[in-house]
Amino acid sequence: MKNKNNSPKLDFAVLGGGCFWCLDEMYSRFRGVKNVTAGYAGGRKVNPNYEEVCTGNTGHAEVIKVEYDPKQINYEDLLNVFFSVHNPTTLNRQGSDVGTQYRSIILYDTQEKKELAQKIIRKFNHEEIYPDPIVTELKPLINFYPAEDYHQKYFQKNPQNFYCQAVISPKLAKVRKMFHQYYE
Repeated sequence: MKNKNNSPKLDFAVLGGGCFWCLDEMYSRFRGVKNVTAGYAGGRKVNPNYEEVCTGNTGHAEVIKVEYDPKQINYEDLLNVFFSVHNPTTLNRQGSDVGTQYRSIILYDTQEKKELAQKIIRKFNHEEIYPDPIVTELKPLINFYPAEDYHQKYFQKNPQNFYCQAVISPKLAKVRKMFHQYYE
């Protein structure tokens, strides 16, 4: 299905699994992903900024909004990657990033997406993919607030940054190996 300007009809996913810089770069490289925006969602404060989210008082998580062409990559594929590239069993933590803003969260906009996420969580738990149960929060998407410009495409702008080299680069190599079928 195409829209008025003859481009494919896009869908989106909003996911949080630790620092949004990692997820941004991973999903940006997939076939069918048209745009990834780092941002904040899942909380109470209207239009929060990074410093406010870091306090843990806004209720927001660092998330990404992935806009994708469902004819090239589907929501289930995106979720399977999501559950494989971060630890969804640690509450409010990913590695050395600690706080509610780093929680594992899926924000859905349809009942179908919620049910698919629940199904995948049950499958991963049943197959004991992780030694501990998945604690990923499932929550309806109310608002998504884009993060400040300096957070967008952070890895691409700062590849020599220590965090990018020590944390993001190894994750990218893992993702590229595990999910080579999603790369162009």
